[in-house]
Amino acid sequence: MDITVIAPDGVPEIRPGDDLAAALLTALGPDDLRDGDVLVVTSKVVSKAEGRVVVGERESWIDAETDRLVARRGPTRIVRNRLGLTMAAAGVDASNVEQGSLVLLPEDPDGSARRLRATVAQRRGVNVGVVVTDTAGRAWREGQTDIAIGAAGLAVLESFAGRVDAHGNELAVTAPAVADEIASAVELAQGKLGGRPCAVLRGRPDLVLPAGDDGPGARALIRAEGADLFGYGAREAVIQAVAARPAARAPFGSPVAADEFVAALGRAGISARIAATADVRTGRERRAAADIVAFAHGWESAGASDPDGDGDADLRFRPVTP
Repeated sequence: MDITVIAPDGVPEIRPGDDLAAALLTALGPDDLRDGDVLVVTSKVVSKAEGRVVVGERESWIDAETDRLVARRGPTRIVRNRLGLTMAAAGVDASNVEQGSLVLLPEDPDGSARRLRATVAQRRGVNVGVVVTDTAGRAWREGQTDIAIGAAGLAVLESFAGRVDAHGNELAVTAPAVADEIASAVELAQGKLGGRPCAVLRGRPDLVLPAGDDGPGARALIRAEGADLFGYGAREAVIQAVAARPAARAPFGSPVAADEFVAALGRAGISARIAATADVRTGRERRAAADIVAFAHGWESAGASDPDGDGDADLRFRPVTP
């Protein structure tokens, strides 16, 4: 399999209201786009064309684009932004833009990708996939790479579940995020300072969907709130569990099973058991710690119980109901 990337020079500075498709197609030669290609565009030029360039204090714009804080280290904020993306500074960027201005992410990156795909089909008569990219860091890894934040006409995930490898092993959960792989591959040709905001990847027509089928978009790559194992940073998770505000429950995920909750209490040094009523009971000597563990695991206090009538009441916990 041969994969090639074409990253043309000659795209002019994009300003609000510009015809982005025209600028990109002018830079791309007549043979630079074929059926089955993937057109990759940085979110920066999409945002500029859509008028998402703003002025003002950067921290205020980060606040405006933030859904909730994930982690903070000094001045750096990792947040879940209004698009559901978890990234530094909510994606608010001060690079490759006039000094004093900021660029916000597109309002609807998947929608931007769909419109660009339709325009390319109309003007060039080709069926391509479109990916809108942005740069993001990764947990456990140094450095950043481009990811897909918008997509149209592309299978963004390639499932290998149920397939068998060369040794006869069945693959269970392997699902390459091919839209992200395309974004990072294209970034190698574009370069951060090369002034090449678009590129064409050729060689994976199997990932491009038929004309009229835009697919699920890059939003399909975003884990739902509570499905991520790392919904908070290490310090922030402790604070949220201690504060126990109801609105902070979602990132911890759904309530765990009773035996898993008992095991978690045990790891915290708290003896617990499952009662016949299916609630979990502990002694009262470490109530504060038990409440914290309960909050982080989707359980809550149900008061005290003294089934033996000896005055030594147990604490009762039950899973939180939606």
